[in-house]
Amino acid sequence: MTIFYTFTLMSKTYIISGAGSGIGRAIAQKLSANGDTCILLGRTEANLQQTLSTLNKGNHQIIIADIRSKESLQTGFEKLSNTTINGLIANSGIGGENQWGENDRWAEIIDTNLTGTYNFVNTFLPLLRETEGTKQILVTSSVLARLGVPNYAAYCASKAGLLGLMRSWATQFASESILVNAICPGWVDTDMAQQGLQGIADGIGISKQEFYEIAMQSVPLRRMTQPEEIADLVAYLMTQSSITGQAIDINCGAVMNS
Repeated sequence: MTIFYTFTLMSKTYIISGAGSGIGRAIAQKLSANGDTCILLGRTEANLQQTLSTLNKGNHQIIIADIRSKESLQTGFEKLSNTTINGLIANSGIGGENQWGENDRWAEIIDTNLTGTYNFVNTFLPLLRETEGTKQILVTSSVLARLGVPNYAAYCASKAGLLGLMRSWATQFASESILVNAICPGWVDTDMAQQGLQGIADGIGISKQEFYEIAMQSVPLRRMTQPEEIADLVAYLMTQSSITGQAIDINCGAVMNS
């Protein structure tokens, strides 16, 4: 007699900040394709709705919140008071240069990338703690947490700060079976990266394609990472139970040229 067994994978639920575009959207698409539920958090409803429209069917939902505002995040938390959360994916962030002076963007970048991540995770942490088994916190840092770039002091500092924050949390939350890791992308083919390429190219008086070729000279694989590649790594990290406190490079080898 042959006996057949049917195994059902339990769906998990993740809150993804910065889910309205780029890496965040790709992560949501990957997780929803795996049968998981995604709670999409961001500042712009239209962008979140666009992401939502691309996901596999499920009980996905949208939270409009600014991670710089504790009050805004708390409103979102109250909407999820009875929701089981298996992971927090802290992906929101902004880029660009900053210059000392009247229009310095230091505070804007630090408040979003570093303090905003701190706010986001701590706001929704109680929901994570109520969930049984292994839970995950994933932080999107950057290869520029390890490298220096002229006029990117705030961005480099904020992304390096995220690695310190991640390691502190990894030790603090280990006893609660909460694993905390970070990813360090380099050039990723997103709208933000394309805008960055264009801005730098305009600043030095060459075409975007010319600057792209220059930028890729410092990348061993000579190409940008695709958002889907980032999403594949994040999906794996959401399922494992032995990696914590790690900053994982996914930047086509760019970190090797530091």
